[in-house]
Amino acid sequence: MLDPQQEPATVASESASARAPLYRLLAKRLEQEIRTGHFRVDEALPPERELVASHGVSRVTARKAIDLLVAQGLVQRRHGSGNFIAPRLEQNLSGLTGFSEEMRKRGYQASSEWLDRTVRPGTKEECHSLGLMWPNKILCLERLRLADGRPVAYERTLLPRDALSSPFAIEESLYAQLSQTQYAPVEAKQHIRAMNANTRLAKLLHLRAGTALLWVTRTAYGVGGGVVECTVSYCRSDYYDFVVEMKRSHA
Repeated sequence: MLDPQQEPATVASESASARAPLYRLLAKRLEQEIRTGHFRVDEALPPERELVASHGVSRVTARKAIDLLVAQGLVQRRHGSGNFIAPRLEQNLSGLTGFSEEMRKRGYQASSEWLDRTVRPGTKEECHSLGLMWPNKILCLERLRLADGRPVAYERTLLPRDALSSPFAIEESLYAQLSQTQYAPVEAKQHIRAMNANTRLAKLLHLRAGTALLWVTRTAYGVGGGVVECTVSYCRSDYYDFVVEMKRSHA
């Protein structure tokens, strides 16, 4: 934390110079501390009375700042316990990485709970999505993705039959396995939509039916431009934070 003796003047002066509400500046400061690792996941946020004392703000301001952090998904309220730092899996969409690689970057332990991994005849639509003639056999992988033991996404992946010697060849990372073959992905197109969890997804992800999810579809391509992977993921919206960095081009 910053020096509590300096905090009131700093926040107040920022509010005056920026002409921004004090609660927004307090929320911004707490957000910076959360994102830079000052607070750990599941650690309790200081209670309102401590924020009042350390930042020189009113109780109303402290409460509104916390409300804003909750709305942003950075803090979770637990009735009877307080406010806690929410787990967030920030993923930059400018790079092509797999789940296991992303989790390691964020300091999480990645694991999977396999639901299905089979070789079977693909439907006409599935073969078409993989750029295969129909009828044809495909690999189907279905698993629950976990971060530090918590279910954060349900994932269903389709691959050309020849991409792997066996669906059981994957130890943890699909991309690590594919990187050793001619089916290594080098680029992908990804779509992100919002949807509500049905009964099955809610049960798998430990949510209530109807909870908002992020529905992510990815089609990955190999060196020759052919499709090497089609994956549909249903991600918990309270865990995932997809980030896109943009620059304005000059005409």
